[in-house]
Amino acid sequence: MVTTRSASKAPSTPAPAHSGGSRKSGGTTASSSRAGSVSRASAGSSSPSSSRGPAPWAHAPSRLTLLWLAVSLPLVTWDSAYVLLRPWSMEGGSLHWPLWVPYRLYGEVDHIYGWKAFHAHTGFTAAQSLLNVLETAFYLAYLWIYLASSSSPSSSSDATPRARALAGRPAAIAVLVAFSAAVMTLSKTVLYWLNEYFSGFDNIGHNPPRDLVLLWIIPNGLWLVFPTYLIYVLGGEIVEGLTAASTAVSVKSE
Repeated sequence: MVTTRSASKAPSTPAPAHSGGSRKSGGTTASSSRAGSVSRASAGSSSPSSSRGPAPWAHAPSRLTLLWLAVSLPLVTWDSAYVLLRPWSMEGGSLHWPLWVPYRLYGEVDHIYGWKAFHAHTGFTAAQSLLNVLETAFYLAYLWIYLASSSSPSSSSDATPRARALAGRPAAIAVLVAFSAAVMTLSKTVLYWLNEYFSGFDNIGHNPPRDLVLLWIIPNGLWLVFPTYLIYVLGGEIVEGLTAASTAVSVKSE
């Protein structure tokens, strides 16, 4: 009886332990193998994102920028044409009516636009108008680059159209051109004001305070406010682009 029980246990006891142990170790090996493959896959999938550089730099003008350009460019073109076509564009000239009739009043408010400066051969009026032509060309080049090279980014999860934007070299050129034009506009306008100050307000000092504020300070002040806004916005974008570029270079060097 003892021999039979021990004989019956001998083959049966090791067998479950052996087969169970092989299955257990095999399962452990398989699970560890799967875990290793998952960790390697996750590491492989996270590696490109971790090595990916900063988001590409892009530019899109604000609505205020586009509104200002839509208002200012026709006005500056109108003003420059009046100055450069004098005396035909002035009162009594063949081109005065109807396009430049308002300058009859403005020439009395600001003598630099009137007969006084023209007869005195004051060169500042025409000189600043030539700079106006150059600035206008810069702004038009900026708009042309934006309209010709921008695209509307679309997302597969969002069908809502997004604002057109520039990217890459066209974005850099457009921002640089617009920034340069804004600096020119602000500098020329400041010079225009300083010219009056250092000449003892020779061209506008005859106006009563109300007319001076409504017809000279407010209209000319707009060309101080909005170019300053453009310089602030576009200058900030230039700094962001240079910062992103320098960061990408340092990451590559590492």
